Amino acid sequence: MKKLLGILSFLVIFLVLNTVPASAAVNGVVKVGLRYGSSAVTSANLENTQSGGYDLGYYDDGRSFVTLGSLVKTAITMVPGGELGSFNQSGPYGSFDEAASAAGANGGWPAYVGGQFYARWSGGGNSHTSTSVAVRDTGSSAALFEFDCQGLYSLGVLPVGGPTWFKGYQYAGGFEYPRVTGGGLYVVNVVSLEDYIKGVLPYEMGTGWPMAALEAQAVCARTYASVTTKHLSTYGFDMCNTTDCQVYNGVNASGTDTDAAVDATAGECVRYQGELAETVYHSCDGGATESAENVWGSAVDYLIGKADPYEATISIPNYSYTVTYTPSELTWVLQNSGYSIGTVKNAYVSERTPTGNVCKVTFVDTTGKSLTVKGATCRMAFYSTTYGKNVKSMRFSINGDNSGMTTGYYVNGSGSSLSSLSGAYTIAGTGTVTSYTGSAPYAVTSSGTAALNTTSGASNAASASPGSFVITGTGNGHNVGMSQYGALAMAKQGYSYRDILNFYYTDITVG
Repeated sequence: MKKLLGILSFLVIFLVLNTVPASAAVNGVVKVGLRYGSSAVTSANLENTQSGGYDLGYYDDGRSFVTLGSLVKTAITMVPGGELGSFNQSGPYGSFDEAASAAGANGGWPAYVGGQFYARWSGGGNSHTSTSVAVRDTGSSAALFEFDCQGLYSLGVLPVGGPTWFKGYQYAGGFEYPRVTGGGLYVVNVVSLEDYIKGVLPYEMGTGWPMAALEAQAVCARTYASVTTKHLSTYGFDMCNTTDCQVYNGVNASGTDTDAAVDATAGECVRYQGELAETVYHSCDGGATESAENVWGSAVDYLIGKADPYEATISIPNYSYTVTYTPSELTWVLQNSGYSIGTVKNAYVSERTPTGNVCKVTFVDTTGKSLTVKGATCRMAFYSTTYGKNVKSMRFSINGDNSGMTTGYYVNGSGSSLSSLSGAYTIAGTGTVTSYTGSAPYAVTSSGTAALNTTSGASNAASASPGSFVITGTGNGHNVGMSQYGALAMAKQGYSYRDILNFYYTDITVG
């Protein structure tokens, strides 16, 4: 999802009503990817400060842990099996303990391979397969266990005695280490849904917020996790731990209030017509939320844009933003994003939604060629890590060099436009129809009237610095669903978490 205070996710979320599963969590357990893909690791340490040791085994298809053996250790390290070097082998044996006893006589380690136990020790001419994962003693690097089910199951480690440290964060539940490609290790946290939500709240909202806002966030996060399996087919887990899904870094940052909000709403989700809803949310909407079809292209009955009167009642950090692009910068950004366009001469908002958010942006190059982007691309098209610039929300305006822009006037929100107001007619409040003769037309918006620049046909088209494009906006995120700061504002006014959810999601039930 979207991290509070403005970390952006630039992947499009596709929402298709009534095609989500009844629940993505299996038996109340979710799998969360901590390291995967390009972030895969060559070693993964665990430290269990509870000194309860670790159960070793795997998670079955129902996400229940199957214990093969146990270690009484505080810190262990998982590595690709090949790091143990060539080996000798004896067995199979009837149990982990029998294999461990036989291996110990040769200074080796027990192994579970293809569903059977073996004893292995260094030397010999045997090689580890590309799916083998080994467990080492972090202190001595001695081999403690090896697991290889040829990718059918992955090594699972279940700490005994409480949350366990991995890469500076403490996690409840257990861990899984897929190595299906023969490369580095993926690290997956296998955790109960409720403990997972306790690890989301401190990062998606934070301790110290009003309880109603935290409860609304807990229900949103739980519902979103219950329907999201976007990484399951590719990586084998349900959710990632970044803004592409929901920010999750374990439970060490949890507060008594965030935990209480999860416990107070335990099991509660948002539903639309009896089905779990996809409860997307964002930091702040800048004045109005947006309908899903205007951002991601698919209409969702409970994700309807509306004016938001609550955000304006509180102070929101970095609520307004301004970003400036030179023509060369904007040209580079577009071309390196795969767009076919020459040197950009003009950039302007070519269509807005009924709530005033941007739904189309047009770029024009020096040859007169135009490129129009729509939906979420309206802001993502400006994103550049090279220049460190982005457009943070769907609610913005562009004041740039509009000379040479084709004049265009959209009538009643239609998809077609008039190149000139010559020959146009106006209807007065009395119903009188007259030919348009004015020089400064006005557009009627939800917030009143706005003067139109008669040269460009675009509102708010004041000149920026020569040759530059200045984008000013409010809000942070994709504008769809619940505004986190809007929830804060509503909570401060005494609204309940159910009130908050019913405002930002249309015709839903909570339970």
